[in-house]
Amino acid sequence: MSIVAAYVVPHPPLIVPSVGRGQERAVSETVAAYKEVARRIAAHAPDTIVVVSPHAPLFRDCFHVSTGDAGRGDMGRFGAWETSMTVPYDAAFAASVAACARKHGATICGSGMADGELDHATFVPLFFVNEVYNGYRLVRVGLSGLASEAHRALGRCIAEAAVDLHRRCVLVASGDLSHRLKPDGPYGYAPEGPVFDNDVTALLDAGDFEGLFKFDEAFLEEAAECGLRSFQVMVGALEGLPVTHELLSYEGPFGVGYAVAAFEVEGVQGDGAVAAGIDEEADARASDDRAAQGAVDPYVALARASVEGYVRTGRPIARPDGLPPELVESRAGVFVSLHEDGDLRGCIGTIEPTTGNVADEIVRNAVAAAVEDPRFLPVRADELDALSYSVDVLFTPMPIASVDELDPSRYGVIVTKDTRRGLLLPNLDGVDTAAEQVAIAKRKAGIDPADSDVALERFEVVRHERGGGPRRG
Repeated sequence: MSIVAAYVVPHPPLIVPSVGRGQERAVSETVAAYKEVARRIAAHAPDTIVVVSPHAPLFRDCFHVSTGDAGRGDMGRFGAWETSMTVPYDAAFAASVAACARKHGATICGSGMADGELDHATFVPLFFVNEVYNGYRLVRVGLSGLASEAHRALGRCIAEAAVDLHRRCVLVASGDLSHRLKPDGPYGYAPEGPVFDNDVTALLDAGDFEGLFKFDEAFLEEAAECGLRSFQVMVGALEGLPVTHELLSYEGPFGVGYAVAAFEVEGVQGDGAVAAGIDEEADARASDDRAAQGAVDPYVALARASVEGYVRTGRPIARPDGLPPELVESRAGVFVSLHEDGDLRGCIGTIEPTTGNVADEIVRNAVAAAVEDPRFLPVRADELDALSYSVDVLFTPMPIASVDELDPSRYGVIVTKDTRRGLLLPNLDGVDTAAEQVAIAKRKAGIDPADSDVALERFEVVRHERGGGPRRG
């Protein structure tokens, strides 16, 4: 796992409805783009969201990274005390970033009580994310008075931490553009303001990351910009990764520039809807595959089409038309397993739903099982004909008091200790006892098999396999 996407967003408090009270309609394109970003983040189902914020504690010669258990914030200073949130921090991720930064001239420093107070440049992006997804931990990073290259180095450390900790990570670069677009704006008008916004939006739209490091400092001072160094941290985090680039919106009616841009790492899209641009030839191939499968279970057919479409084109397929209602009208956690000559070739899944329906969950997890399972190399095109598929749709997990309430032929198990969580599906070859089942789940989570201080949950599944109908377990 690593950085899967990054997004540039502004942070005007008035786009939060309880603050704006109708004023947000003046920046409707920004609000719509923000909601699209939140939808994409939910589709990626990140373990960790890193928010780079110009309004986190700012230091001349070091970077702030929030520590502690959680960040708490509200919109009270903007007249909306009732709008609040508490978000758990990813302490291990923050520690990994700090350790890396010390080696690369991007020193980290703490700020005491401010660690737990979410600034509005962090709060506003998470407000939209939390409307559709909350299965993440937060790392909040501030800016500094250090050179641009130090900000790039900090971004590299964020990417390194994601890889080292095997986190699926999204980075949010929070930052407004110029504050000097209009005479009645917060800082008045300066001719450099519109020029800066035009230049930055063009760079973001073109994916010209190096251009973000070529501005003159005196020019930036006159433009009264806010977010450039957040964007430079983002560039460091994405360095060396193949990314798409898309400017989703730009507005500036209040004298401040608001840009929303998306940078998706190719090959790890969140779901088919994010990458709707699959070519007609790939769609035709997927359609032919489905026709050839005839009466094959539609869950399995969709998993196969998803893997074959991705491996052949490098892009997720769009969700096919004509799927059964239960695939598009219900939500559930889904595991997709691939086998080759009877041996496991990949298995990835979600305990709880992370997309809008079961079909999108299958598309996403089938691709992940083929190319992201760390135990295996990515599936090659010459292997496709030899693969078989199974799709497990999970029932809601239920807490249990002891191993005695398990039956490995009927129930899957989830073992949790602190932030570590391991899952094992039911009815697996070679797993004959509940004790074996729990021990394997513990090892998957990095929990000592001898540790009895764990929380247990059990769940049932409906298993869909090629050549047969659905069955429990």
